[in-house]
Order: sequence, then C-alpha cells, then structure tokens
Amino acid sequence: MTKSTVAKIFIGSLFAIVGGVVLLVAGLLLAYTSGAFIMRGPDVVGIHPSAFTWSMAGLAILGILAVIGGGLGQFVAWIGALLNTARRDDKSWFIVLLVLGLLSFGFVPMVVYLIAGPDGTGDAAKQQLPIGAPA
Repeated sequence: MTKSTVAKIFIGSLFAIVGGVVLLVAGLLLAYTSGAFIMRGPDVVGIHPSAFTWSMAGLAILGILAVIGGGLGQFVAWIGALLNTARRDDKSWFIVLLVLGLLSFGFVPMVVYLIAGPDGTGDAAKQQLPIGAPA
C-alpha cells in the first residue's frame, strides 16, 4: 500500500468520524429539544414514540455507524502505514508507529508520518531486483 493510499484512507476516515459525530449530536439534540424524552428530574425514563423521535433515533444510529466505519478506516490506514514502513531498511518509523499505535497514541504519529514520513514502496522495488540487475 503506497503512502498516498494510506493518506487517502486516513483522511477519508477522519471525515467519516467527524460527520458521524455531527449526525449523532444533531439527532440527540433535536430529539431532546423537541420533547422526545420523558424526563423525571435529570433522568430519562422513557420516550414519546413519534415519527420525529424515530427519525432522530435513526439519525443517531447512522452517526454511530459512521463513527465505527471511520474507526475501522483509521485502523486500516495504520496497518497500511505499518506494512509500508516495514519494507524499509531503517525500521525506526515502523517501531514508532507500532509501539505508539499499540499504546493507543497512534493518531499523532500517523499525522507526522503522513506529513514527513517515508514511502516504503520505493525501497521495496529496489529490494526485489533480480540478482545481477543494475540498480
């Protein structure tokens, strides 16, 4: 997977996450302000079943699905970056992405990798030359 493909997946999944959060918040706020929830003090004890309430529930569910899809896209982009950097002779980018990703701090190294990191596909092409072929 090339670095440009990793970047497209990463940025696309960020848009999916942001869009999903917007849909989720919009659905919940619109449902709350329209009186869809039956409140007893600060607690929600039920809902008023109406077409608008179920529409807003559907909007919130769509937002949750978009966030989950964006999270899966982030994971795929991280795996692609790992595979890309594993091809290089210098394994420092691979180790940083792997360790910080496993420790759940993978967002910042992924952004730094996409801005300044190397593309390992060129190194892989050099490594796969047949013996005796000019470099």
